[in-house]
Amino acid sequence: MNLEKIEKIKGFMPTNEGKALLKWAEKFSNFGPILEIGTYCGKSSLYLALGAKKTDQYVFTIDHHQGSEEHQLNEEYFDNEIYDFSKKRVNTFPLLIKNINKLNVKNIVPIVSESKKSSFSWKTNLGMLFIDGGHSFESADNDYKCWESKIAEGGCLAIHDIFEDPNDGGQAPFHIFQKALRNNYKVYEQVDTLVCLIKG
Repeated sequence: MNLEKIEKIKGFMPTNEGKALLKWAEKFSNFGPILEIGTYCGKSSLYLALGAKKTDQYVFTIDHHQGSEEHQLNEEYFDNEIYDFSKKRVNTFPLLIKNINKLNVKNIVPIVSESKKSSFSWKTNLGMLFIDGGHSFESADNDYKCWESKIAEGGCLAIHDIFEDPNDGGQAPFHIFQKALRNNYKVYEQVDTLVCLIKG
């Protein structure tokens, strides 16, 4: 697996932000496995997996694989390739598995579920939590509330799509970013709309 192959995968993760994920995954996977909320077709998962490979760690990805609001039929980011016309619903899971197999990745563990439900039975401390799921306030807040406590001391919380100005994008990720800062997290690094905070 190499960067050029990951960059060709379908997804919304810009290369510079993907490279930041890779770098953070390599560093913080020393504290434990990585968990990603919001997988889509696996582009960000592959960046994380390449970084985690250096420490022989796993990347767990959680997604119901039925797409966000904007991926649905007749919406802005609708895509025929991820739509199951026989079942009349979005289904990104087959493309995720295809991408994992195409790049011969061995350290990604897909979990097909809702984030909140999965959190109830999760026991392992995480080296890195990456929140990039639903962007409604309720969804983002649930992701933070359900999973933040599972990050190991010294591990990191990464959040995607941080827009301080409402004119630039949705405010839910920015909301949980501010919440983390009030909860003794410190900014480690920010690359465009992607931020990494260390749990102190």
